[in-house]
Amino acid sequence: MSRTIYCTFLQRDAEGQDFQLYPGELGKRIYNEISKEAWAQWQTKQTMLINEKKLSMMNVADRKLLEQEMVKFLFEGHDVHIEGYTPPSE
Repeated sequence: MSRTIYCTFLQRDAEGQDFQLYPGELGKRIYNEISKEAWAQWQTKQTMLINEKKLSMMNVADRKLLEQEMVKFLFEGHDVHIEGYTPPSE
């Protein structure tokens, strides 16, 4: 059964995660405040960051950078900036 939460990213009620996707206190916050839709948007940005900046998830510094970008994107309203990337116009 799906659960509805108030998504702080989308600023509206939306379908919540089925389980905690990220470890620790940050993971609990994501589970309680970030909807499936918002998480999907982050995953798209995360993939772009990993690819464009050639991040390695084996590298602690790269994982920390990715986590910082995730917090900025999901909770602080900052979009992910990738050098040289221009989003397609609608």
